[in-house]
Amino acid sequence: MAKWGRIDTLVNNAGIVQDAQFKKMTDEQFDSVIDVNLKGVYHCTKAVVDIMLEQNSGVILNASSIVGLYGNFGQTNYAATKFGVIGMMKTWARELGRKGIRANAICPGFIETPILSSIPDKVIKMMEDKVPMGRLGKPEEIANTYAWLASDEASYINGAVIEVSGGCTIWFRAKFRDLSNIT
Repeated sequence: MAKWGRIDTLVNNAGIVQDAQFKKMTDEQFDSVIDVNLKGVYHCTKAVVDIMLEQNSGVILNASSIVGLYGNFGQTNYAATKFGVIGMMKTWARELGRKGIRANAICPGFIETPILSSIPDKVIKMMEDKVPMGRLGKPEEIANTYAWLASDEASYINGAVIEVSGGCTIWFRAKFRDLSNIT
């Protein structure tokens, strides 16, 4: 505000993981992921919404995940936050849309980021095999999607959940459809 006199776009992108199977997950693991991934989105949006309302314009972009759409083994806390981010975004799209503020969410798939550095190569290969494009995504591909959603080219997009996953959820859907035949 001090430099530009306005806030046009907020990207709620901070997030952490503390994975554990539900039975083994501690309250501390659950709470820390909730505090950063869900409460962080709430607090950052709360910090800018009055400015955007005064301007009668703004874009709120939230980082969710394909885990926020489909869940994932060992990620009860993370999935809860990413589902929650989508719910908040959809509520804000309804509440703030008539006031010139758009809200949308991006659901990345497997992206080449430092968060994957501790994952064994064979697991990375398995992840790549689940993506029809045959590779992990690049951070700039997610950034480009945010930039487009923030632009006037996306001025009629509000309340959308956009997967940027190389099509990996097609694999998930096909896999689960195949399992539905088992009785």
